Amino acid sequence: MARGSSFLRYFLVGLDVAALTVSWVIATMLVPPSARPTVVLLLVAIAFVGGGLVIFRATGLYRARVCSLRTVEYAHLVRACVLLALLALAISATSHTADRREIALSIPLAFLLTIVLRSGYRTWLTNQRRFGRYLRPVLLFGAGSESADIVALLAQHPELGYRTAGVVGDKREALRHGLKGYWCGELDDGLAVLAETGGTGAIVCAGDIHPSQLNQIVQELLKVGMHVHLSSGLHGIDIGRLRPSPLAHEPFFYVERVTLASWQPVTKRVIDLVLSSIILILTLPVLGMAALGIKLQDLGPVLFKQYRIGHQGAPFVLYKLRTMREGAESETADLLELNMRDGPLTKFSRDPRVTMLGRVLRATSIDELPQLWNVLNGTMSLVGPRPAVPNEVVHFDAELRARESVRPGITGLWQVEGRDNPSFAAYRRFDLFYIQNWSIALDLMILAVTVESVIARIFHALLHLDEDIQIAPPYVQDPIEVYAMRDAEQVVGGPSRRVRGRES
Repeated sequence: MARGSSFLRYFLVGLDVAALTVSWVIATMLVPPSARPTVVLLLVAIAFVGGGLVIFRATGLYRARVCSLRTVEYAHLVRACVLLALLALAISATSHTADRREIALSIPLAFLLTIVLRSGYRTWLTNQRRFGRYLRPVLLFGAGSESADIVALLAQHPELGYRTAGVVGDKREALRHGLKGYWCGELDDGLAVLAETGGTGAIVCAGDIHPSQLNQIVQELLKVGMHVHLSSGLHGIDIGRLRPSPLAHEPFFYVERVTLASWQPVTKRVIDLVLSSIILILTLPVLGMAALGIKLQDLGPVLFKQYRIGHQGAPFVLYKLRTMREGAESETADLLELNMRDGPLTKFSRDPRVTMLGRVLRATSIDELPQLWNVLNGTMSLVGPRPAVPNEVVHFDAELRARESVRPGITGLWQVEGRDNPSFAAYRRFDLFYIQNWSIALDLMILAVTVESVIARIFHALLHLDEDIQIAPPYVQDPIEVYAMRDAEQVVGGPSRRVRGRES
């Protein structure tokens, strides 16, 4: 496992070296040649790449907790590129070895190339981890409800890179919380179990352990060199809202309230209007061609319209380009045997109802463009939770209905972080996290990552033209449209039902 971790780190460093090198070479080629000797040019390039790697490391871009979330990684990468630009400009001002035009070109190029290469790396690593590769075995200390939640979290998100090697704690508690298959011993057996299972780290579930034992367990794990994660018991609170606030030198955290300045909602609406107008104008030719193709393929309607529940629970009509044959809604029940997901969610990897043109429209997200009209008329936003259909909302509990406190969005946190995660729990968690931590900065980060995701999907589709592109990661697809809830009582306590099929 250690060798695997080292390989991944070196692999990522190699990609960053490639991005920095290529960006500097392109910048020097575009800037008119100077009289600098070749040796000087080479040394400047080495300094640029070396300085970039040092700054990348200093800003945490090789830490798993940063790389595991693209929104966090983007923020750190922006900071790193700004620092690299300042460093390069300072060196240029004192030594005159680099042209400022080269710096002005190379920094944005380095940012874009790093994003592209890291996106490909992340996709590759996520696929590897789905097959059980490059997973770090961790032992959970505590066998209560918090431990059960973390076991489920790690199982739902293999892209995090952790595998539950076992659980130690009270056996009766483990059995009561469905952890029989994970239980490996009592808390006192923890270090021995770690050695037996080959675990390289531990997650200490603070809420499941008596305070008198908690500190002792953490200290013992640190003494033997284990990586230790200590759970907080908090849910849905962004890490940026936690501030270390020790009391008498004891570790405490201060939890900041979400405070939005009055300008933020106004700014969000301005961004919606400006960006959606620009995108709609630029894509009108594409929309026209797509509409013509849909009409010619079967003379059916171009648009798919569906009632959704929006802001403050108000119903509205959502628009999409039709990607399925007419009458597809009535065929859903016949396709349940093709379900490739477990649990309460359903996803059809090779949906026969999708037309050939519809597959192209989905792969490129062109079918979502009519929702820009929903943004302009105020029923949707560019960023927010995806709107649910009425017969699903009636089964949402009060906590999940809080998603209606903001306008639903074309893209959102689930689409850029959940990817093709089939778990309804993940979908629920990302939506609740968004509404509790919303800000303009988070919206802009989601929009930036969405652009990357759409480009990645288009490239994936081009490279797999002979395959059904429904298997491509649904970065910006609608989880409510792609997945059908079959057993709602497992999720929110409602009665079992079969969801009526619909255009997706």
